[in-house]
Amino acid sequence: MSVTRRTFVTSAAVGAAGLLLPGPRSSAQSGRKKVAAISSTYHVRSHSDNFITRFLEGYWIGDKYHEGPCEVVSLYVDQEHPADISTRLAKSWGFKKYSSIEDALTLGGKKLAVDAVLQVVEHGDYPVNVKNQQLYPRYEFMERVVNVYKKSGRSVPFFTDKHLSYDWRKAKQMYDWSQEMGFPMMAGSSVPVTHRRPEMDFPLDTELESAISIGGGWVGDGGLFHMLETLQCFTERRKGGETGVKSVQLLEGDAVWEAGKQGLWSRELMEAALSRGEGVVPGPVEKVVKRPVACLVEYNDGFRAASLGLGGKDGGYLAAVKIKGQAEPLSTLCYIPIENSNNFSSLTDSIGRCFNQGTHDFPLERTLLVSGTLSYIMESWYQGQKRLETPMLNVSYRGPEKSYYAHGMGS
Repeated sequence: MSVTRRTFVTSAAVGAAGLLLPGPRSSAQSGRKKVAAISSTYHVRSHSDNFITRFLEGYWIGDKYHEGPCEVVSLYVDQEHPADISTRLAKSWGFKKYSSIEDALTLGGKKLAVDAVLQVVEHGDYPVNVKNQQLYPRYEFMERVVNVYKKSGRSVPFFTDKHLSYDWRKAKQMYDWSQEMGFPMMAGSSVPVTHRRPEMDFPLDTELESAISIGGGWVGDGGLFHMLETLQCFTERRKGGETGVKSVQLLEGDAVWEAGKQGLWSRELMEAALSRGEGVVPGPVEKVVKRPVACLVEYNDGFRAASLGLGGKDGGYLAAVKIKGQAEPLSTLCYIPIENSNNFSSLTDSIGRCFNQGTHDFPLERTLLVSGTLSYIMESWYQGQKRLETPMLNVSYRGPEKSYYAHGMGS
């Protein structure tokens, strides 16, 4: 058996129980589906490591070990990091690295030769534009994947990490490809599906009065995406379902506190959310936070919500909602275990079901809407914190009947 970073640790953990972890084996032997992995860059603790390595070595959710859901048979890496681990992993696990996306999908042949595509385009040396958006080529890479699908006369399930694209039109086209060609597609991050402390949830069609999410400092569009996605996984469960976003506005500095005084976001919900933080810095928020950010979101049905970046106050992803008829807000922490990145295990598990069964634990429309919201939030900032009407974000959908997230306290 090939011993790698995680298999060494987990083998030691389960050895006392008399358990053996599976080692590398061919997809023909295992009966598992074949996956082509596409990576921007691949080093320890990169998103490629968090996803692709879990497909190779398996993962833990709570006290249960899960074998990697599919067989990685090929890999394309766009930028070779100085601390690259993909070459050694490919040698250890017996799959090939290819110099193009097309060859990774066709295994060097002329037609699609895999059963699913895992795209992880996060981290790497990519430019940042004047809107503070990192120009990750998720759209451009997917376009190359789709071209292989078209030439081969068939398509397979596809996952892409985080938001679809920094540009709304590109994000919408990525979504449209999946709908027009009929292949299962997943996207998004681990934050909505990680452990919740406590396990806050409520049924679909709950009548919400307001909602808020909180994240750490503003680190460009990548950080704001997590905050908006956290918000959306709760607001989509409101009465009537998701109706799309009517307008957005990004505020920063003193304008954030003034908006709170005007009732554009709820201080009660902010305090409720912060009460769940595990690293909250004491003191008045206005004094502790040096660069506050507020993303104001107005939905087509009139519902309003906000996402606050409170860097310096707390670094976790927090959320709170006010349900009509209930005196106290509900609040939770979407827990990110820094020590082992096990927040990625639940999402890997969900991707495996999509690849193997064609099912979705949460709708792609969530990521589409958040991608568009984020794109125009950054435009709002670029235009001097201007409120922007967003009729193009008329994305309506129903959230999942049962919220998908990891149960228990986590690691």
